[in-house]
Amino acid sequence: MSGMNTMSGAGISPGTARPWAVNDRDRTWRSAAPAGTAEPGPSGEPTDAPPALAFHRTMPGYARSALTPVPALVDAWGVRQVLVKDESNRMGLPAFKILGASWGAACALSAAAGVPPVSSLAELRALAEGLGASGREITLVTATDGNHGRALARMAKLLGVRARIVLAGGLPASVAEAIAGEGATVTDSESTYDDAVAQAAASCTGPDDLLVQDMSWDGYEDVPRAIVEGYSTLFAEIDEQRGEDGQDAKGDDATAERGRSLVVVPAGVGSLLQAGVQHFRSAQRSDLPVLLSAEPVGAACVVASVAAGEPVSASATEATTMAGLNCGTISAAAWPVIRAGLDAAIAVTDAESAAAQQILQDAGVPAGPCGSATAAAVTAALEVPGGREVLGLDADATVVLVSTDGV
Repeated sequence: MSGMNTMSGAGISPGTARPWAVNDRDRTWRSAAPAGTAEPGPSGEPTDAPPALAFHRTMPGYARSALTPVPALVDAWGVRQVLVKDESNRMGLPAFKILGASWGAACALSAAAGVPPVSSLAELRALAEGLGASGREITLVTATDGNHGRALARMAKLLGVRARIVLAGGLPASVAEAIAGEGATVTDSESTYDDAVAQAAASCTGPDDLLVQDMSWDGYEDVPRAIVEGYSTLFAEIDEQRGEDGQDAKGDDATAERGRSLVVVPAGVGSLLQAGVQHFRSAQRSDLPVLLSAEPVGAACVVASVAAGEPVSASATEATTMAGLNCGTISAAAWPVIRAGLDAAIAVTDAESAAAQQILQDAGVPAGPCGSATAAAVTAALEVPGGREVLGLDADATVVLVSTDGV
């Protein structure tokens, strides 16, 4: 059932509510294949790579990010295996965001040229050059709390077009410096992330200003959908890697004997979480891992929304080391998927993220505060009455943590 649990934790005062909600959802719900996904063949496997993954494979420095075991967490949680999807170096950037920004930009530029989405970076460069030769001054625009903006700025640099990035307020100077270092124009909204998004959208006044935002709202759905498709590469890689390691992701008898899996995904605006839910709730899958989301206590909009059964915004005005997750409003496109397919949501404190970060770094995973939130989330959930049962964690379980960023 949905609801909130009262308990204390690191940085949470005794007697205050730990943001935690269990989703009272339809357990038979399955997601349709996202737009652009390759059609399955007779065996149920895709016959070709999805377009976003095929595009990513043409980008400089593409390689699957590591799926790293963390024995210390196996012992701490009493499970069979803990694997961390380490996004600390994704195509030369310290976060996963380039997966969504690249495919989102590809689809936005293709639409601006009036052609179907291109299939490679070389084609996209040629398209951008052609638009420039015709006199169009393409500018990629977004709001960011750090990594998405830098990723989009990197794409603009690769394509030889302009980028304009609006920052959420209160970020370290190093964030603006890193984005400006990619050649982008950077402005500070001096306000919340939601306000920065509104400012970025309002600044797009002509057909050559292409908004590539990683959240959707009424009337702005196509590019955010493409960004979600881009994020799906991360989850497809997890399946590949577990299959190669004997951890078959398609639900064979050996998988059943090993016990159920738990996959933990950071929330933010919900686009990465949407990609994860769509992937692991696909009608093509026979295994159905438990899905848990993680976010900061000061921006627990997913927890509040799951508890209420409808979208609820959080203030997101508290400073947090998990700046990339400090988002107060769920993407409109993400919410129905999250409501239908997520099992539970929890929020953690900066202190809990820091403690988890040390464990991950000791295991060789250079996780940042946002990337460490998923490990902190499992520790916190196991302290909630009934949490272990909700997550299905026993001695045979495998836990997969998505660590979205590095230090």
